Amino acid sequence: MSDKKNVIPFSGTPEQQAQLEAVIAEHVEQEGALMPVMQKAQDIYGYLPIEVQKMIAKGLNIPLEQVYGVATFYSQFNLEPKGTHLVRVCMGTACYVKGSQDILTELERQLGVAAGHTTPDGLFSLEATRCLGCCGLAPVIMVDDDVFGRLTPAAIKDIIAKYRS
Repeated sequence: MSDKKNVIPFSGTPEQQAQLEAVIAEHVEQEGALMPVMQKAQDIYGYLPIEVQKMIAKGLNIPLEQVYGVATFYSQFNLEPKGTHLVRVCMGTACYVKGSQDILTELERQLGVAAGHTTPDGLFSLEATRCLGCCGLAPVIMVDDDVFGRLTPAAIKDIIAKYRS
């Protein structure tokens, strides 16, 4: 599944671009401006697509590679928009031993995206995470704030259907 990438096109508005340009203008002369500008850009757009990274690089007069390097190094930055529903699969030791990899594989199959990506319809983002703190219910997933435990791959279809409606 790792070759399935997000296909949601960038759709920034002129208002968002004006907000970003104002943020850049406010920080352009400051030492260490990149991180605060990127954080505010993500607040404006919800994520940091390449189009936004290019605006930041041009506005701060730094190489695009530097912006991309920061965006991919720090986990706080998202390169793809997040879905309406966040599906997290626990890959901690207890869950992994009890079959969470099979759960993740089934979720990737059902959603049509690899972990770390968002479905093309923008409905689901899938993440593999470390311990969710529900070891006694292993294997566990969370959809938004809802916990589902003692799962089998067969249970995934019904869980996903609940959030599609």
